[in-house]
Amino acid sequence: MSTVFTLAKDDWIKIFKGALIAGAGAGAVYLVQAIGALDFGLYTPAVVALASILVNALRKWMANKP
Repeated sequence: MSTVFTLAKDDWIKIFKGALIAGAGAGAVYLVQAIGALDFGLYTPAVVALASILVNALRKWMANKP
């Protein structure tokens, strides 16, 4: 557990995982726009956020162990 104004190794790992999830969501939206004919326009930030949530949900679902 971290003390105030410090970050433990576990905290950095969680931050890194969150960054990877956000990057995967942004990358997925970029690919959809680049490959397809979709243009989300002003809604792109919301779509990126939703895609990041979906990537995280998929990651959690795939990690479920019996």
